[in-house]
Amino acid sequence: MPGCARRRRSRACHVSGCRGPAGPPVTRETTLRTDAPRRTRKAAAFVLVLTVLAGCALNKGSALAAGFEQEWAGTPDVAEIDAKGSNSLPFLGTASGTLVVAEGTPADRVTELAADLRRYVADQDGVEGRIEADGVAFTVVADKARTDEVVALWRSLTADTRVRRADIDDTAGDGDRWRIDVDTADATEAMAVFRDLLSGGGRHEPLSAATFLGVGTWLDARPSLHVETGSDGRAPGEAIAAYEALRARYTIIEARLKPDRATISLAPGADLDAAAALAGAAAPSLGANLKITSGRG
Repeated sequence: MPGCARRRRSRACHVSGCRGPAGPPVTRETTLRTDAPRRTRKAAAFVLVLTVLAGCALNKGSALAAGFEQEWAGTPDVAEIDAKGSNSLPFLGTASGTLVVAEGTPADRVTELAADLRRYVADQDGVEGRIEADGVAFTVVADKARTDEVVALWRSLTADTRVRRADIDDTAGDGDRWRIDVDTADATEAMAVFRDLLSGGGRHEPLSAATFLGVGTWLDARPSLHVETGSDGRAPGEAIAAYEALRARYTIIEARLKPDRATISLAPGADLDAAAALAGAAAPSLGANLKITSGRG
């Protein structure tokens, strides 16, 4: 029996690291307490790793934006990269990245960048790619035919001296609905560019899938003009007719023309009743949505 007792203490000492025969009795309970802190530390470390990984997955939009910046960093002729992530829902998100091309970069090089960016967004679900060059920004989509159309329009807009700034954007993210906004130096140029983009056959070829077009004068130009289609691409035919009728007789200070409404401000001293009658005859279906006012020159 004494030998058995020594063997039990020996096994316990081997497990728990006690001092030997002179030490206090060693029991199974003592051994379990010795292992518990180690298991607690391992569990805490595991939870910490899961928390970090979950944080990355939770902010998917931020991760996509960071990936965009990393992918395009150091690209020749790219002066700046602007990437933003949207973490709208847990584990879901999107990102938008813009390549700002260095001033003076040839049009052929911008076309190359657009082709490279098209391939990138085709492989990256949830990433919108855009390019800004020579004052015109445009969205690149995975569909090659659509992107080729957009790049061709970018080329014609940047070559048009009437255009000060423009933006071509894929509003739905599917390449089927587009919005084109253009700024020009004056009202005459704004109307001419609007007609070019709306009808084709002029300096610019309209996009086959464009649904909104808006052209306006630059900053604080006077007279100022903003003319736009409806969200369905419908032209503001009557509003333009009223504008042209008034422009032939009066000095226009400001005008905003839409398919279903128009507001036209004339120089002080104009006969507003006569002007309203003239404009109403040119745009009978606008009715009360046609407003003629007197403004400041």
